[in-house]
Amino acid sequence: MNQPSTALQALGPAVQHTTLATLPLLARGKVRDLYAVGSDRLLMVASDRLSAFDVVMKAPVPGKGRLLTQMALFWFDKLSGIVPHHLSGQAPESVVAPDEVTQVEGRAMLVKRLTPLPCEAVVRGYVVGSGWKEYTQSGTVCGIPMPAGLSMTTPLAEPIFTPATKAAVGDHDENISFAQLVALIGLARAEELRSTAIRLYQAAHAYALTRGIVIADTKFEFGLDHSDNESGTLTLMDEALTPDSSRFWLASELAQGRIHALDKQPLRDWLASTGVTGGAEQAALDLPDDVIVGVYERYAEACHRLCGGDE
Repeated sequence: MNQPSTALQALGPAVQHTTLATLPLLARGKVRDLYAVGSDRLLMVASDRLSAFDVVMKAPVPGKGRLLTQMALFWFDKLSGIVPHHLSGQAPESVVAPDEVTQVEGRAMLVKRLTPLPCEAVVRGYVVGSGWKEYTQSGTVCGIPMPAGLSMTTPLAEPIFTPATKAAVGDHDENISFAQLVALIGLARAEELRSTAIRLYQAAHAYALTRGIVIADTKFEFGLDHSDNESGTLTLMDEALTPDSSRFWLASELAQGRIHALDKQPLRDWLASTGVTGGAEQAALDLPDDVIVGVYERYAEACHRLCGGDE
């Protein structure tokens, strides 16, 4: 077996799975391990697992979970004036045994248990990804007619809201129309979700620009907190505005008509070069060290730019 490169060794050990004996494990997602804390709280632990094309890779990215957690905590605080979030305000370390603290320190959130809405709230400021594929075929994005002549580097005049259904691990989220969203959660809640998601995106986008980053698109997850009223208060949950759920582009590159993404693009590029993009064959691949380090470096740059002090 090849020895890890010096750059990969410098990242330290990875946390691929957590094993907290003191709490019941509810689920393992693509990245997060979810534990029950009594009947009203959850412990969300961000592992270093790496996924692409809805497949979890065999190799993790050491330190990735800590970066994700730092960014999510930053955004929950920064955007709390727009919508409540699910953080309990209590330390995650307080609900695990002393010998388990190292598994959660810096990579966990202790949150309120909510009733999740059965949808993803996606906001797009640019036409990229699945939206670009649809646009080139039909001139629409998630069924919404778009102006002719757009490129992937053309900002939309106004961000658009394109909801999607939540998929199980290994499955793909499916874009749905606003009418389908209304059928899922009702008109009033759908309108509240749309307006809240767009406000969150606009506020985050404006801030990120001051840090040299363009947020091309992002997805939010919301739940209902029933502690104050029976119908439930719309509450931001899961994570928010990290490279796992957003496209972060360097503004300086975009100004030159180029896209330099601060996300898992090195992994996507490498997978494309292998011709393997999905399924068990992808999950079994051994990743080159430079791909793992490349992903970490882009996540770290995004975290530093967005969460760092004044430069």
